[in-house]
Amino acid sequence: MAALWRRAVYFSLIRSSVRSLFRKPSVRSSNRWRRIYSGVALAVGGGLCAVPFKQVDHLSHESLVRRAASLVTDSSNTFLSQTTLALIDALTEYSKAVHTLISLHKHYLASLGKLTPAQEDSIWQVIISQRGEVNDRHDACQRFESTWVTAMKLCEMAAEAAYVSGAEQASVTAKTNIQVAQSQVEVAQKLSLDADKKLAAAKVMEIERMTQHTASLQNSSDDEETPEAYLRED
Repeated sequence: MAALWRRAVYFSLIRSSVRSLFRKPSVRSSNRWRRIYSGVALAVGGGLCAVPFKQVDHLSHESLVRRAASLVTDSSNTFLSQTTLALIDALTEYSKAVHTLISLHKHYLASLGKLTPAQEDSIWQVIISQRGEVNDRHDACQRFESTWVTAMKLCEMAAEAAYVSGAEQASVTAKTNIQVAQSQVEVAQKLSLDADKKLAAAKVMEIERMTQHTASLQNSSDDEETPEAYLRED
């Protein structure tokens, strides 16, 4: 029974609403709707005015510029630190690859005359593969070094901008980070240059040993052929 009563009330409300839609509005009803619309507009307007917009009242343009300069130096410092780390890792891996190649060359020179052709070919395959890795590491160093130089210049410009805008602390921090990054990269670069020098010395030694080995093989071959010549003359 309760459900039937609710349905009856629901349909009666629908009918009354339909009649009101097609009924010509009277002056009293139009005034009533106008009052309702005004009340809704005031409520919505009041709600919008109540939204807490964040406003900065007591900051001058100079203060805002200093804040922006500080943000720029922070971003530049982050960019510089990431590129510095990438370059140092690349230089370190390059130095390791070069030292591995030097060890392979030394092992090959120490085994001259003691290896079978198959063993010698196997060692040379490893040496060639390691040379390829050295070249790849060197290319990575060049890429990261180019990015690092750009980061250094950007950080220097940010430090200058911070100093001009009055953000002295941000400028000092950026300059300090530049000095630290430069000193760390110089240490890694020195290690890679030392590795290059050792590799060049190993190549010179390899050429000398190969020349000596070839000469000794030629001399031994001549010594083996000499008795046969004497025998023919007899």
